[in-house]
Amino acid sequence: MRLAPSPEQGAFGAALHDLLSAAAVPQAAESWACGDHDPARRIWSQLAEVGVTGLLVPVRWGGLGAGAADLVVAAEELGHHALPGPIAESLAAVPTLLAALGEPGKWLPELAAGRFLATLAAPPWLPYATDADAADLVLLADGDVVGPARPGAARSSMDRTRRLYEVSADGPAEVCPAVGRALDLGVLVCAAQLLGAGRALLEAAVAHARTRVQFGGPIGRFQAVQHRLADVAVGLEFARPLLYAAAVTLAARDVSAAKVACADAAGRAARAALQVHGAIGYTQEHGLGRWLTKVRALSLAWGTPADHRARVMAELSKGGAWN
Repeated sequence: MRLAPSPEQGAFGAALHDLLSAAAVPQAAESWACGDHDPARRIWSQLAEVGVTGLLVPVRWGGLGAGAADLVVAAEELGHHALPGPIAESLAAVPTLLAALGEPGKWLPELAAGRFLATLAAPPWLPYATDADAADLVLLADGDVVGPARPGAARSSMDRTRRLYEVSADGPAEVCPAVGRALDLGVLVCAAQLLGAGRALLEAAVAHARTRVQFGGPIGRFQAVQHRLADVAVGLEFARPLLYAAAVTLAARDVSAAKVACADAAGRAARAALQVHGAIGYTQEHGLGRWLTKVRALSLAWGTPADHRARVMAELSKGGAWN
């Protein structure tokens, strides 16, 4: 079992990093928070050109038919750059559901081409649909029944670039055997985003520690700062193998373990980055908050840490030791 990206996947991730670094994501995120989705949707179109939006779309519908490990590579980099939009829904959960429902050719080519965004509500883990105001397709999964939905009342999120919407059924629904797999893939993408956001926070903290001068030198020379950032780096590296193992097995306990580990590691990175930056880290102008609030929001999305710890325990009680 491979517990890290392959050389090809590493090159794919590096190419996405270069693309997003040149794409003015911070400005697009600010526009998204203000209700203007066009700048971010242009970035989504660029991602479509390199295959990101079609990773899980079958080849017959214009996608790449790739595996979960490739999806994790892309999602980690999207989290690293804090790209706004319904990432787990559009890239993972909804394509998986549509491929198992009738008339997949109506929507899947549009998703693969990056022309459409999709979102999903699936109580209890997903009681609201993220960014339904920007989505071209909204689905509601009620147990194993899936159908179209319409957005209702908006709910605020701690992340300014996320809007949550109540939804209600808006058409005939179908029994879908892929609901469980779709939700696990969404959880996996959310975990990868958290890992990427944690990396970004660590990089920001290290850069600030090297340049922030206090008591006659950079604060990074203090062992207390070094040890705190080293703990963050270790946490992120320990979470990565769990994430890639889950991408291989897609077993319920592995997916939940990866979500817990990535959320814990990203949360540790957020706390350390805020402490290293001090008061400036709280300001909206600095920009650190884009990752701080996203980590907090994603840690609770797609099932809370308590939900996933409970699922790990339940699965372990069924099968004994880990495979």
